[in-house]
Amino acid sequence: MPRYADVHLNTSGPGDARPTAIQIIKDEGVEGKLNGKVIVITGTSSGIGIETARALSLTGAKLLLTARNLNKAKTALEGILEPGRVELVEMDNNSLSSVRAGAKEILQKSNNQVNILVNNAGIMALPKLELTEDGFEKQFGVDHLSHFLLFELLKPALLASASPEFSSRVVIVASSAHHVASINESGNYNFEKTDYNEWVAYGQAKTANIYMANEIERRYGSRGLHATSLHPGVIATALMQYMDPAVVEEMKKNKEAYKIMKSIEQGAATTVWAAIGKEWEDKGGEYLAECGKTTRGNDNHEVTGTGFAGHAYDSEAEARLWKDSLAMVGLTDDQ
Repeated sequence: MPRYADVHLNTSGPGDARPTAIQIIKDEGVEGKLNGKVIVITGTSSGIGIETARALSLTGAKLLLTARNLNKAKTALEGILEPGRVELVEMDNNSLSSVRAGAKEILQKSNNQVNILVNNAGIMALPKLELTEDGFEKQFGVDHLSHFLLFELLKPALLASASPEFSSRVVIVASSAHHVASINESGNYNFEKTDYNEWVAYGQAKTANIYMANEIERRYGSRGLHATSLHPGVIATALMQYMDPAVVEEMKKNKEAYKIMKSIEQGAATTVWAAIGKEWEDKGGEYLAECGKTTRGNDNHEVTGTGFAGHAYDSEAEARLWKDSLAMVGLTDDQ
């Protein structure tokens, strides 16, 4: 049985026996063991991004942490930032030009070395259709396209940094909400042809996260670059800012719903496990949850669906999304 399976069977809410991100670091025995490695984490000024950075900083690796608002991030990351080792990089995932500038700064600060990339930044359930600076539906643009571009810009460094002793990794924070919807057809990613629904849009973005990880594994796994995607769990964070406050409060009052909720410290655990766990040293292409692998769930299209949806592994859709994403960010394929 997987190491953390038992503690996820009988949950009692935030702070229960489920592991925290820091516990994962200790259990994996990597405290101070990643000196000389470089880890990039996006979206580190709130929520699980902060705890992901806090835990991974204990490895001794150099951390480059992206944030849209540097002043907010400096306050949020107080006690974690360390000149020369744990540093901030300005990046607004709503703007592809900002992503390009941020990637350039990352490569300068890291001397073109990146061992682990954690795509954590995201937004959820915008009630009305909004577009990014570049004209893409905002959840798809921020959660997927910005990270796709960042990966492409850091890919040469990720491939060059890989070695037989230490594979490079990409970790993408997806969600159980991928159950709600697969990706739209080409030409409808921005809901040009269908009515906008915030959860369908979020489901599309989260499915895109899974597809991106799967396609990275297919394309680059043989070259020592692996990728996984994951559901962090149900956590009350700023990600819920666009949801109806009454719905959020009702979730907290519902005893059964409360039992599955995690603290922010626990919510970062699966991300950290995917980033440094020995289990993922030389493989990827899987959707993870609860610090473990997942199995096929029910295709009930629910936001909190368990396991992975039937559409989560689809090589044709993954290839189509990759091709379309390259076109949307203005890049050409290397294969």
